[in-house]
Amino acid sequence: MSAHEQPLMVQVQGVGKRYRLGTINRQQLTDDVKAWTARLLGRPDPTVPVGAQVDPQRIGEDFWALRDVSFEVRRGEVVGIVGHNGAGKSTMLKLLSRITLPTEGTIKMRGKISSLLEVGTGFHPELTGRDNIYLNGAILGMRKTEVNAKLDEIIAFSGIQHHIDTPVKRYSSGMRVRLGFAVAAHLEPEILIVDEVLSVGDAEFQRKSMGKMKDSAASGRTVIFVSHNMTAMRALCERVIWLEHGRVRMSGPTEEVVAAYQANYNQVTTERTWAVHEAPGNTVAHLRHVRACPASGGEIFQWGDAVDIEVHVDKHDPGPINVTLQVVNSDDLVVFTTGLAESNPDMLQGTGSKMVACRFPPHLFNAGEFRLNIGVISNKDSSFQESQAVAFTVVEPPRTGTWHGRRKGMFRLKIPWEIQHS
Repeated sequence: MSAHEQPLMVQVQGVGKRYRLGTINRQQLTDDVKAWTARLLGRPDPTVPVGAQVDPQRIGEDFWALRDVSFEVRRGEVVGIVGHNGAGKSTMLKLLSRITLPTEGTIKMRGKISSLLEVGTGFHPELTGRDNIYLNGAILGMRKTEVNAKLDEIIAFSGIQHHIDTPVKRYSSGMRVRLGFAVAAHLEPEILIVDEVLSVGDAEFQRKSMGKMKDSAASGRTVIFVSHNMTAMRALCERVIWLEHGRVRMSGPTEEVVAAYQANYNQVTTERTWAVHEAPGNTVAHLRHVRACPASGGEIFQWGDAVDIEVHVDKHDPGPINVTLQVVNSDDLVVFTTGLAESNPDMLQGTGSKMVACRFPPHLFNAGEFRLNIGVISNKDSSFQESQAVAFTVVEPPRTGTWHGRRKGMFRLKIPWEIQHS
């Protein structure tokens, strides 16, 4: 039976999800009374979480995390969802997992669903790992005898045999992800939904997880996979859905969609300036200008060039802030992260126009495109990040041999070698 003849497992039609900015779900009537009383007396809302920053002029506005999203997934398909941060990927997965309901449109699904969206999702912290396996099986409607048949396989796959009878609250994030994926993949769901959380695990566990998802699809199960790792997306998915600003930008074969997605975000320039009313930021600071340039002063980023980065901010709060840089390659893999606080413990003080700079050493990056995510973090837990702020492309160094392939790896360090004669 061809893929198009397989029965539909997921049908999403005209789905939208709306949130109300500044609205807090307080759960209890007493909290609503406290909030109402505080407003009456002109005091801050005592139910707002510490560090929450909400623009009072935008309270009550509607924000559509998703709008008019439609797609179908058939049995045995592995479908990827890609998109920039804030594109609506996580919201879509929560709708598919029935954690929340759509504001408009319909979602029809067939069979048992198992989701791994966040570290520790679905685990009771006071129960042991073994007890949580049985709990998840019960949630999926499985009998104890059915879970027993899979128990040893789940524990072995997770690799945490020595801690399986320890309460989950004492697990590290990596241990929770290992057990969570092992449970989700082995309890025979018809639909397996996996978010970016697999990036928490080590390389060996990621390899096992990818193999398990492929095996699940080969046995007729449906897999929906979200990741920023385009290498994993190409290796695993037959079809990809690209979300942008809450809408489907493109859907089709993996290579076509991933190529278009990467090309779209590769148009970022080496220098960027924001007007006052457009600058990303908050009450602590706003980003005004970012520039990447070769230290040699030219326009081409040669392999032997150092790379200078300048970040200009308008600082409104006198308290210290840290400016961070996250370097991301064309496959959306984080190459490394650095920050002002690493070299300047006092960070950036005072108010007004400020500029910080750093230099990436020569002979560091392999040939290819690299993008910078710029972040600002204050000691008041108020932070923001501008993704894809600027980008630069390191060109292939001159060839010295007959091989014309591309050297593999993110980095291309100039490592000293010597010949020693015996």
